[in-house]
Parts: sequence; C-alpha cells; structure tokens
Amino acid sequence: MLLQKMVAPGVKREAVAHVVEVHGVSQRRACRVLAVDRSSVRYRGVRPDDAETRNAMKAVAAERRRFGYT
Repeated sequence: MLLQKMVAPGVKREAVAHVVEVHGVSQRRACRVLAVDRSSVRYRGVRPDDAETRNAMKAVAAERRRFGYT
C-alpha cells in the first residue's frame, strides 16, 4: 500500500503508526514500505500559542465590521 503524494503528513503518521502497531514492524520498515520520509513521521511542531493575537483581531473585527472577520 503506497500513499499518494497529496496525502497530509498527519495521515501518513497515522498510517505508519498503524502498520507498526498491527504488523509489529519497526518504524523504519513501515516508512520504507509506505514510502514516507522518517523525518516527517518523527516531526513534532513547536508552534507558539497565538490565542491572544487572534482574540485581539476578533475584537477589532467586531468593532469594525468592514474588516470582514466574524
């Protein structure tokens, strides 16, 4: 089962995890069989929390409807 190129990275991670769990193979072998880069499977994003910025944008948009955010 080869994954298509347009599949999201999260789906690829889940597929690798499934193969590892169900078939008892290593992560390296599962990645090779599914043609997935190991670096994308092991990647964990470190995105800062921007809740304060989003709330400020919503407040401005609520005050000035023409800015277009609801």
